Amino acid sequence: MDATVGIVLVSHSAKLAEGVAELLEQLGARPGSVVAAGGGPDGDLGTSPDLVAEAVARADRGAGVVVIPDIGSAVLTARLVLEDEPRDGAVLVDAPFVEGAVAAGVLAATGAALDAVVAAAREAYTVPKFQA
Repeated sequence: MDATVGIVLVSHSAKLAEGVAELLEQLGARPGSVVAAGGGPDGDLGTSPDLVAEAVARADRGAGVVVIPDIGSAVLTARLVLEDEPRDGAVLVDAPFVEGAVAAGVLAATGAALDAVVAAAREAYTVPKFQA
């Protein structure tokens, strides 16, 4: 197993999480390092603690896991999973879902350390999309 930071995308929508994961793979994320945990247990809108826990375990490649939720209960679900099933190096990150995931995923693909990947995701809040 190659020791890179894993990324878990927790969304209310399976399609949204899978789409962002696909984008990260196209931008160079290492195979298996980005795992989507979207939708409820029946594939409907919602979040699932079981899907999140499984995704964190799958994304753990030995260098930590960055967990990025989209909104509301996705944050609560991710927090619950990380509290109930603590894993060394698993970090819940407050970051914009797409921009934070891209920043984290691109940096993780370079082999950067967990703290740098977390910082990149958080920093995405401060990067404007254009000059007004």
